[in-house]
Amino acid sequence: MSKLSDFSAETIIAGAEKVIAESDYLPTLHKMLNACRDVGMPEGLPSPRNAYREVCNKPSPKAEQQWSHPAVYIAGRECGWHFLANTIESKAFAPFAEIYQQYCERVVAGETFVVEKPEALPETSMKPATKKQALAQLDDLKNILS
Repeated sequence: MSKLSDFSAETIIAGAEKVIAESDYLPTLHKMLNACRDVGMPEGLPSPRNAYREVCNKPSPKAEQQWSHPAVYIAGRECGWHFLANTIESKAFAPFAEIYQQYCERVVAGETFVVEKPEALPETSMKPATKKQALAQLDDLKNILS
């Protein structure tokens, strides 16, 4: 879990100014942490909500798309493309946001990420099987189903 000591003094001050400007009450630790994360994010890292929208709206193949930041793609991949595509936002956003926040913290710590393109599948031979091979495969199928 993050704590304020993870942030620089400048980030804490900027976060406090942000919370004070947006709220009538003193901030909770949770609000301060979120504000520090928001103001301390490197350029190009979207908010968790915008990152969630990005991973849900990009078409497949995902690795071929242009991403606002590689951390967005990697968080989506780790959360699971199928899960994100088939789960309502009220249930999918929190797990995605947690994973994404972990990657954001790693980016802030200086780690870099790259979206690696998958290797192309090898070309398959369009050469048909010989009659002998086809009969052998048919015999194998009969043995399996017997």
